Amino acid sequence: MDLSIVELLKTILLGVVEGLTEWLPISSTGHMILVDEFIKLDVSKSFMDMFLVVIQLGAILAVVVLNFDRLNPFSAWKNRRERRETFQLWYKVIAACLPAAVIGLLFNKYMEEHFMNAPVVASTLILYGIFFILVENYNRHRSPRIKSLENLDYRTAMVIGCFQVLALVPGTSRSGATILGGILFGASRYVAAEFTFFLAIPVMFGASLLKIVKFGWHYTGGEIMIMIVGMVTAFIVSILSIKFLLRYIKSNDFKVFGWYRIALGLVVLAYLFLAGDPTKQ
Repeated sequence: MDLSIVELLKTILLGVVEGLTEWLPISSTGHMILVDEFIKLDVSKSFMDMFLVVIQLGAILAVVVLNFDRLNPFSAWKNRRERRETFQLWYKVIAACLPAAVIGLLFNKYMEEHFMNAPVVASTLILYGIFFILVENYNRHRSPRIKSLENLDYRTAMVIGCFQVLALVPGTSRSGATILGGILFGASRYVAAEFTFFLAIPVMFGASLLKIVKFGWHYTGGEIMIMIVGMVTAFIVSILSIKFLLRYIKSNDFKVFGWYRIALGLVVLAYLFLAGDPTKQ
């Protein structure tokens, strides 16, 4: 396929949406499904299903670039204690990934076939928006017991990993579910957000690799360009999005994202009521 200017602009828009919503707790997959329903890239359904996952590689690379020295246990700038702490961080990340990896492999196909639609996204946007407001109200007078990643214990890491399983349902938000889990079990907002970023690295690399292998390696020139443009755009926007969120939560809670989710979910439900479900047309 030849990549027209219109298709290029659509791809850039999808990259912007991915970069903005992957790290904010508002569901990147849910937003990508909704945006895709209205702009429709001129590609096959199988390619689009793969692209909506693989574009996340651009977002993940932003985390790696921003935290390369911190995540690199072999950095020449680190002493023995710092290297040991970096290895410990990776062990916690890997342990926390296990629940989602196992359950995701078992139920991913079922979820794609039955839950990748606008009504489900709208419902989960609203549901977890309410959860964010309730959790923040509950957390208002509590003092976090985990104020740094070094103090994050394996038990809490595994609990956060279990919350990540909830994100198999589109519209939930992987970052939203894990941040909620972290806050509920004693982590500060900042620690919960940071661990969520690092937890995404193996999860999303693994999911993208599986999608690429499943799709095969027979890409057209236009499809390769769509993937590159989408990932580069997601990478650039993700850097800005991550920096914004970490600054924001130093002095603010997550309620605004809860209200945003509720408002967007209600708008989508109203649209579905008036115009019908575009996924069934």
